[in-house]
Amino acid sequence: MSLVGFLRVTFAVTLLVLLHFTLRPLLGWRAPIDFLVIAALLAAVRLRPGVAAVVGLLLGLAADALTPSAFGSGALALSAVAFLASWLKAVFFADNLALSLLFFFGGKWTFDLLYLVAERRVRGTELAMQLMMWSPLAATVTAFAGIVLLLVLRPVLGRSSA
Repeated sequence: MSLVGFLRVTFAVTLLVLLHFTLRPLLGWRAPIDFLVIAALLAAVRLRPGVAAVVGLLLGLAADALTPSAFGSGALALSAVAFLASWLKAVFFADNLALSLLFFFGGKWTFDLLYLVAERRVRGTELAMQLMMWSPLAATVTAFAGIVLLLVLRPVLGRSSA
C-alpha cells in the first residue's frame, strides 16, 4: 500500500471511530450501527491479514475501554473478523454493492457471535434471542450504513486493492 493509500485509509478509519463514539450514543437504537466493524472491514480489505488483525485488535480495545466487565471480548472478536475479512478479500475484490452489503452483514454478525460468546454475560435463550433476532437486525442496519459510507467515502478510499 502506498503512503497516499495508507493516509486515505487512516482518515476513513479515524472518521468512523469518531462516528462510533459520537453519533452512535446519540441514536440510542436497540440494534445500533457498529461503525468500528465498518472501519475494521474497510481497512481489512486493503491490508494483509496480520496487519488487519492488529487494526481489529486496536479498534476492539478502543471499544472495550468502555466496557470493563467484558474487556478483551471486543478486541478478540474484532481482530478475528478483520483477519478473516482480509483473508477473504479475494472473494470481494469487485466493487459490487450487493457483495459489499453481504460482506458488512456477515462481518457484523460474526463479530456479535464471537463477542457474545467471549464475554459470557448472556446464556441460554437470551443468547439465542440475541443471536437470532437482535444481531441480524444490527447487522442489517450496519450493512446499509456501511454501503452508504462506502459510497460517500469512495473518493477518499479509492478502489480496494487485492
